[in-house]
Amino acid sequence: MMFDLIVKGGTLPSKVREDGSIKDGSIADIAIKDGKIAAIEPNITAEAGEIIDASGILVAPPLVDPHFHMDATLSYGTPRINASGTLLEGINLWGELKPIQTEEDIETRALAYCDWAASMGLLAIRTHVDTSDEDGLKGVRALLSVRDKVKDYIDLQLVAFPQDGYFRSPTAKDCTLRALDLGVDIVGGIPHFERTMEDGRRSVTELCEVAAKRGLMVDMHCDESDDPLSRHIEQLAYETQRLGLQGRVAGSHLTSMHSMDNYYVSKLLPLIAEAEVSAIPNPLINIVLQGRHDTYPKRRGQTRVPEMLAHGIRVGFGQDCVLDPWYSLGTADMLDVAFMGLHVAQMTSPADMRKCFDMVTIDSAAIMGLEDYGLAVGKKASLVLLDANDPIDAIRLRATRLTVIAKGKVISQKPRDLPKLALPGRPDTVTRRAPKR
Repeated sequence: MMFDLIVKGGTLPSKVREDGSIKDGSIADIAIKDGKIAAIEPNITAEAGEIIDASGILVAPPLVDPHFHMDATLSYGTPRINASGTLLEGINLWGELKPIQTEEDIETRALAYCDWAASMGLLAIRTHVDTSDEDGLKGVRALLSVRDKVKDYIDLQLVAFPQDGYFRSPTAKDCTLRALDLGVDIVGGIPHFERTMEDGRRSVTELCEVAAKRGLMVDMHCDESDDPLSRHIEQLAYETQRLGLQGRVAGSHLTSMHSMDNYYVSKLLPLIAEAEVSAIPNPLINIVLQGRHDTYPKRRGQTRVPEMLAHGIRVGFGQDCVLDPWYSLGTADMLDVAFMGLHVAQMTSPADMRKCFDMVTIDSAAIMGLEDYGLAVGKKASLVLLDANDPIDAIRLRATRLTVIAKGKVISQKPRDLPKLALPGRPDTVTRRAPKR
């Protein structure tokens, strides 16, 4: 058989043994035909239209971001910066930006961000889009257009997100339903921002009922607060069970859990696991926004990731924001997100660090329901070649994306970055890779 492309001699992601030790990834060739992975074997000798030498290179499935805000991205400084650095000022600033930005502004910024993402091997993104009012529907129309324009290389999911509160904003309910009618994929919400805890509870119930009726997934901003009494995740788990939405629901942020007492959490985590609700912490943004009212000791700003994993809860790290009213940094690098999440969660064993790589690849893909994702025969031929020995090394280095392949086509390439030394008796170049395990 004549293949379109063969990636030769790459190192596949390593595995974690039952005893917690790391088994080196196998070396294999990956053959691609008609946008699909046609073969994964040690030595493929067939001809191909293009051959990429991946010797000594980690070949992984593409990076995945299960939580982002693309309608606001790259807007930093317009109309002003977030001087306090707080969540609430960011929300107020977004309210100032919405009326003055155009549909074209949103689409231009979003497409520029998708260029960044493609170059970083980030080929699946779930983005929330504000549906609070008519100005929010500008974002819906813009991102529907972007979704269509990037579909050949990025899987882009849209969440209808009534950011000003489903009940708090007088137009949010109607606009959210209209957004879903226009083709937005997923039902979102923000119960902790409603005017009362009871309104927040009611919003969870009604939005989950909308999703159940329409056969859609749910991804709800839940308890992005330092208030330990913000417990809408409990209601979300309940509605998931009541409505038969198991496996289709995610709770994003969940930062109030870092302030809850351990007794209540010991009840809550099994409920989340039983309902098969996924969790999406966002390390970069939450360690910046949370704990702003603390002096010392200061809360870390990330939900209880290790405890969730111990209960069998699926967890995926999200980027959330890049250069927008809430966050003044970011580069579309999910390895950077995993790097920060690893530190904040103190997940430094080999198995834990390896799991952090899964949380920006296969686990986040599962949260998004990407059935055609992964390094397996018959799956979509989207993958990324990383200048690293293994997944742990990739996180440590935030490894260079040497080649990015989307649906069988090379869409980005970057040469190795090896500093040159001029030191007597020392090597000519330096590599920061760790010794192979």
